[in-house]
Amino acid sequence: MSVSFEGRVAIVTGAGAGLGRCHALGLAERGAKVVVNDLGVATDGSGSGSDAARAVVEEIRAAGGHAIANGADVTSADDTRKMVDEAIAEFGHVDILVNNAGILRDKSFAKMDLSDFAKVLDVHLMGTVNCCKAVWTHMAAREYGRIVVTTSCSGMYGNFGQSNYGAAKAGVVGLMNTLAIEGAKKNIKVNTLAPTAATRMTEALLTPETLELLQPETITPGLLALVAEDAPTKMVLGAGGGCFAEIRITETQGVALVGDDLNVDGVVAAMDRIRDPEGAAVMDNAFSQTRKYARMGAAARGLPLPWNE
Repeated sequence: MSVSFEGRVAIVTGAGAGLGRCHALGLAERGAKVVVNDLGVATDGSGSGSDAARAVVEEIRAAGGHAIANGADVTSADDTRKMVDEAIAEFGHVDILVNNAGILRDKSFAKMDLSDFAKVLDVHLMGTVNCCKAVWTHMAAREYGRIVVTTSCSGMYGNFGQSNYGAAKAGVVGLMNTLAIEGAKKNIKVNTLAPTAATRMTEALLTPETLELLQPETITPGLLALVAEDAPTKMVLGAGGGCFAEIRITETQGVALVGDDLNVDGVVAAMDRIRDPEGAAVMDNAFSQTRKYARMGAAARGLPLPWNE
């Protein structure tokens, strides 16, 4: 069955160019009414202006769709609240939030000014928090919401010169993990997109041949799947060049040390077993790890489980 967004209203941040533009166009093409948000800044966050957002709106309208432009600064909680209010006033409700806005201020950690570190965290992490907070009560009241946050391989795996960006992008995954749990009973599904795309933010880092493969249009189908009615939740979807994969944080089976082995020498001696990937599993939530360790520790000491299974 073809995925449709007829009757749905979506907000896409950073939608004046690159991935955000493709996401907005993709949602509109399948029937969504779209709030095209873009502050109009350069890749380092300087400047402002909503011409780019208005241009995307014109593209959507020219194709017969419905859209409005918005110039909210995602680092401002007041701006993001007003953006949601504007969307509700124009279209009646908000069903989908795509957190895509971002900037880069790359330098090695030794050379990076802390103001540049803080600014990147403010845009990527707190910008995502502000937008999610602005729609959360509305979505919960309607018992429907689809939210995507945008991470990066820099956050998942690290990248030289991007300590600020990597920290922010890892942070949004932690946010997603908790919001997916808290939103479940209200039918709010929260996922993460981890794109590798040819955009303003990557054009200086990749070869022309690679950029040609990694066009933003090859990633948007994955985004649409994450905000569809039957979307998964608490998923990190890697995407690039038409390739899609799930990224999971797993925990090895590990070991339980007791008695004379429960010291630093015991940990060092057991390191290979601690790191053995066989039997690694995904933790459903933080308490899953607590239960695991309590169970293992009790078993190693010949004690009964500290709770009823």
